[in-house]
Amino acid sequence: MNMKLETSAVSAEPNYTSRLTDNTPGAGLEHDRPKQTFHNVIIWCALALLVTAGSVGLSSVFLRLWTTWTTDPLRSIGMLIVPAGVLLTLRVWRQSGWELQGTWWGLAPLALAIFLCRYWKNITAFWIVGDHQGQFVPSSLSLYLYASGFILLFAGIRVWKQAWFPLILFLLAQPVPYIANVLVDLPLQHLSAQIARSFATLIGFSPANTELLRLMFTPDFGMFIAPGCDGMRGAVTLGYMALIVGYLKRVSFPRWLLYVTGAVFLGYLFNLIRLCALVLYYRVAVGHPALEHVAKQADYVIGGCLFLFATIFFLWIVLNKDGEQSLKSNTPAVHSPTAANVRHAAYWKVAACALLAPLAVIAGIQEIHQYPLSLSEAVRNRDILPAQLDSLMPKQVGEYRLNRAWQQQYGGVTVLEIAAYNRPGWDETTLGVWILPSGLHNVHDSLMSRGEEPAQRANRSFITAQGRSVSFDSAYYSDGISDSLVGNISCSPTSCFAADNKQGIHVGLVDSMDYTTRGNRYVPIFFRVERPHTEEPIDTIRKQLSEESQRFLAGVDFSQLSRSFQ
Repeated sequence: MNMKLETSAVSAEPNYTSRLTDNTPGAGLEHDRPKQTFHNVIIWCALALLVTAGSVGLSSVFLRLWTTWTTDPLRSIGMLIVPAGVLLTLRVWRQSGWELQGTWWGLAPLALAIFLCRYWKNITAFWIVGDHQGQFVPSSLSLYLYASGFILLFAGIRVWKQAWFPLILFLLAQPVPYIANVLVDLPLQHLSAQIARSFATLIGFSPANTELLRLMFTPDFGMFIAPGCDGMRGAVTLGYMALIVGYLKRVSFPRWLLYVTGAVFLGYLFNLIRLCALVLYYRVAVGHPALEHVAKQADYVIGGCLFLFATIFFLWIVLNKDGEQSLKSNTPAVHSPTAANVRHAAYWKVAACALLAPLAVIAGIQEIHQYPLSLSEAVRNRDILPAQLDSLMPKQVGEYRLNRAWQQQYGGVTVLEIAAYNRPGWDETTLGVWILPSGLHNVHDSLMSRGEEPAQRANRSFITAQGRSVSFDSAYYSDGISDSLVGNISCSPTSCFAADNKQGIHVGLVDSMDYTTRGNRYVPIFFRVERPHTEEPIDTIRKQLSEESQRFLAGVDFSQLSRSFQ
């Protein structure tokens, strides 16, 4: 009796074994196994080929994401999120016994993914806040639709529901939305720079000291602290780690939320500790050339040790929590069709996808051939040497003569080409070009991240070399050592654009501000006219800066400069 009850209890459990296992009479016979194995191999090889063809069809998405991952350190973690989504999705499928209970409805998201991949740049909804803009529909949506369609078509609705989290990870291939730069990243950079300066003052290392400014907030000393000084990269990395660990542990939603927020907070906290430790290092390094020349390496060591400790500490807390739930689904058992029916349906679905695969492959190959090599990639690949990049800057700007030119890097990637010009009776005037094809760059954001406060920021018009009045997003700066007027503009070979403080949501068929297509893209350009600080009235100083700016900009051909940096 006990034995019968036990058998009945076991039989009530869902059968999640492979749906390719025949349950017809005689299916277990030895002579049928080679035939089943042969069919299994054929089906899975066909699925592997279809995935490869689909990946080629999505090449434009991968190329855009690769450019983002390799040129933007804040978003570089995306190159790990996509493989994590693939592995976790396969993990769910494996736990279901590799079942093939797919639905023909999976063809719809598959076709939509290829369509969006092909025409994503022409059908877009974007927001504009001031001089920042971004898209509501991410390019990674194609990855999500493709993965969802494939799972629906071959694995089935039950597996698709269980794999909800790994599939959502594909939407996070671009891990940080660009609006976060405006609302979170830049304010935190500004705050962190102020905290670093306040700590320096606290230990008697006054930030008014020109040596401290040279050490911490210019690249001359061997590092440039501002772009990463808010700790957002570390916080984002720990946050995503907490997100995945919480999913694997199957913790409750409140605890999961606690994990993620705690990890992000831990990232910011340890970064502030890193900044203060770095200020102490600078305090010791001043006057010791041997220490000054390894400041960047010291920052890596300090930050690496702190964040390694933070990661170990976080994982120790999380992995010691007893909250993991069973990974088995409570979904009621469903009728399992025979292996012959499963194979028959799978073959028809493979055949349907095989008809669409050539179209996807052809479109993908066209995208690969048409995808331009960005100027920054050419620099990184040594196709363009720094000296060649310097030669793109004009040698003479009116009566101003080129004094020196250099590049500025961010995360090991060349992002800026800067040239300094001189004329008798005035200090250096700089002209800079943002060479990354990744969107609008605004020099005021970079200056605010260093802790510099803009004054009277507004659109100001100056006459350029073409004899036209051009509007610049400009502001005055004064740090007690020098006064300057800084202006920002984006120019294509035919026109220039400055921020006009538009706000809201704009929906269009074509995004008019193209920063990626070589040949006619908009190139962000800035200028800085600077003079030593004096006790003259502020209005007098600003009038002199405005007059000098007009004198300099009258010799700059912005259309030609944009054409040179396409």
